[in-house]
Amino acid sequence: MLESKVMPEKPQLFGTDGVRGVAGRYPLDRETIAKLGMALGVVLASAARSRRPEVLLGQDTRESSPWIARALATGLRASGAEVAGAGVITTPGVAFLTRHHGFAAGVMISASHNPFQDNGIKVFSGAGAKLPEAVEIEIESVLKNIAASSFGDEEIKTEPSLLSEYLDFLESLAPPGRQKLRLVADCANGSASALAPQFFERLGIEARILNACPDGRNINLNCGSLHPEQMAAETRSAGADLGVAFDGDADRAIFASSSGRVLDGDHVLYGCAPFLNERGQLQGRAVVGTLMTNLGLELSLQERDIGLKRTAVGDKYVLEEMLRSGINLGGEPSGHIIFSDASKAGDGFITLLQMLRLLAATGGPVDELMGGYHPFPQLIRNVRVSGKPPLESVPEVASALARCADDLQGRGRVVLRYSGTEPLARVMVEGERAAAVEHHAAEIAAAIERTLGAPV
Repeated sequence: MLESKVMPEKPQLFGTDGVRGVAGRYPLDRETIAKLGMALGVVLASAARSRRPEVLLGQDTRESSPWIARALATGLRASGAEVAGAGVITTPGVAFLTRHHGFAAGVMISASHNPFQDNGIKVFSGAGAKLPEAVEIEIESVLKNIAASSFGDEEIKTEPSLLSEYLDFLESLAPPGRQKLRLVADCANGSASALAPQFFERLGIEARILNACPDGRNINLNCGSLHPEQMAAETRSAGADLGVAFDGDADRAIFASSSGRVLDGDHVLYGCAPFLNERGQLQGRAVVGTLMTNLGLELSLQERDIGLKRTAVGDKYVLEEMLRSGINLGGEPSGHIIFSDASKAGDGFITLLQMLRLLAATGGPVDELMGGYHPFPQLIRNVRVSGKPPLESVPEVASALARCADDLQGRGRVVLRYSGTEPLARVMVEGERAAAVEHHAAEIAAAIERTLGAPV
């Protein structure tokens, strides 16, 4: 099965995961952020009509997050909106609290897994889900008509009870009668750093916590879900039952077994989908994945009479398909997993709780539970580009794709797409033969670099 999908570039501030860039530079300069806050407030006020909209702000541990939150709050208040602060919290924590308290919107200041120099603005609707693109377009339209102004820098009062309420919610999802487990948790020096110790203490779980000393610049630095090697090694050496690595805002979780085997989001779907299906809890007898979901997972689930629907890359697209198809489980290999019965946002802590539930019910170990899943060799190459024309329209790239298709002969996939947040082309090649995968990924990436490559 050969696929070649190219995601078109969208000329909008909002990408697949909100507004993102280098902190201090457009579109994350103070004036644009304040104008964005004002535009959001105007759109919310139009929808609210008779009452002043209230907006919840949360942030991660980057050194730029506090001033970005203040700039956004200034714009929101200038529009007439009221602002409440959750302080440092996870992205799914903001989503939950927004829905739980009936805020008109929730905003998380975070660039997720990116380095500290980057930051982002993620907006949630009152239902705790990421905004539909139609609303994002409306916000951008209003923003264009806001004149340049000298915005102030207003403080945000943090409500400590909000974090406690989110912890109460997580505790309510913990499996009953859970067995004594030993965990290793990598907090990525991000939002999970303050949350994880309280979370594990409430659940009575013995956990060795790594990378929970944020200094504003070490978020995701050689740690967390993008760099799970340390967590996996610690899990093995400590003889722990399970290891988990969060990303900077803890909406992703990557795991490790007691043997030190790294388990991505596809492994989570493989373990949880049959478990839920056997108990009559998997709606639609299917899961939602993305273009990057491993073909091996699709075939493994088929053997268990469980379907897989694919979407474009991005958890917002996964959720849209889940809601459209009546499916309650979906996710990405990156560790964004959505259990929609509990939350409409990917939540690393909820994913961990579901893995704990799986272990408690089956007795594990994790390696045994994952024994039937055999992922196809898959390789992803990122190429920095100077522009983003349709990749298949570039003759040299099209020729490399044709050679790959002829070689794989229906037993593999190619996915070409542009990053929604960075000037990158992503090349994913998947097939039964590792050598062929490596060869074609290199050949296609080289073709893109020769024709569209940007200087480093």
